[in-house]
Amino acid sequence: MSKKVQYELEYPVRCSPSILYEFLSTPAGLQEWFADKVDFRDNVFSFSWNGSAEEAEVLEQEEDEYIRLHWTHAPKNEYFEFRIRISEVTNMTILVIKDFAEKKEVADQSQLWDYQIKDLFHRIGN
Repeated sequence: MSKKVQYELEYPVRCSPSILYEFLSTPAGLQEWFADKVDFRDNVFSFSWNGSAEEAEVLEQEEDEYIRLHWTHAPKNEYFEFRIRISEVTNMTILVIKDFAEKKEVADQSQLWDYQIKDLFHRIGN
């Protein structure tokens, strides 16, 4: 099994950081675009898609800034993170996603995120 590499994606978003953060950090918000069903208990999100389920533990979070999650089945040093930045040039809200994938899968994984984020933008009227 090859070692996974970290990659980063950036998406400009037309909404306030606090609205965006709701969609990234709450079961109701995540259920709008990330998974079919989302539950949260004891600092762990349970995500369901078409009958299959995954769990992710919240490692760190800062309101309106970022949330970092760890898939419970993944190696300890891997995580995925939603971070909200404000562009100093355009003053636009930027969603930064950090994730891990095998080198040859980064393009596919990035496409998957693009698809998910398109859904998110649709939900927030972006």
